[in-house]
This record gives sequence, structure tokens and C-alpha cells, in this order.
Amino acid sequence: QVQLVESGGGLVQAGGSLRLSCVASGTIFSIEAMGWYRQAPGNQREMVAVLTSDGSTNYDDSVKGRFTISRGAGKRTVFLQMNSLAPGDTAVYYCNVKVLGGMYWGQGTQVTVSS
Repeated sequence: QVQLVESGGGLVQAGGSLRLSCVASGTIFSIEAMGWYRQAPGNQREMVAVLTSDGSTNYDDSVKGRFTISRGAGKRTVFLQMNSLAPGDTAVYYCNVKVLGGMYWGQGTQVTVSS
């Protein structure tokens, strides 16, 4: 059974930084992409950053230049370095792994940015 476990969320003041981590365990074949999504209260879940297996990255415009997605050496870990955080970044952040024929989600980690 595949599990994605996120960590690194918390409460931070505006302008601060956080680093989210996601570790995938279980039998996973053909990872096509790993990424981060977020969902704020009353909003739909939205893409934050995605890293494909060929190394390409895609960021939401609102986080470009502030957030960086990267993958661990073992390829089963994905990180999201978040700098210059703003109250608008407050949300539950979810790790996502896309494989051939499906995808997996983590349980989410709360990020709260105070003004």
C-alpha cells in the first residue's frame, strides 16, 4: 500500500520560511511526477508546484520566485522550500505523486502565515 507522509508545516510570520517534506513508501512503479497542492478554506485544491520525472518544474504564478520544489536523492522524497511567505499562502498543503494510471495523495499539512 502506498503512503505519502508530509511534514514541515506550521505557523510562521509573514516573510518567513518553511520547508515541507513528503516521503513516499510502499510499492510504486513509474513515478511520472511529484508535486504539491494546497487548499484554503472555501477554495478548491490548487496546484502549487510539480516536478516531473525528467526534471521539469511547473509553478503556480503566485509562488514563482518564492517557492522551490526539489526531489531527494532517493527519488521517493519531495521537498517544497517556501520563502517570503504571505498570509495568502495559508492553506493545507498536500503531497501528490502521479504514476502511470493514477495518483496518490498525502494527508496534508497545515501552513498558517500570520500578518
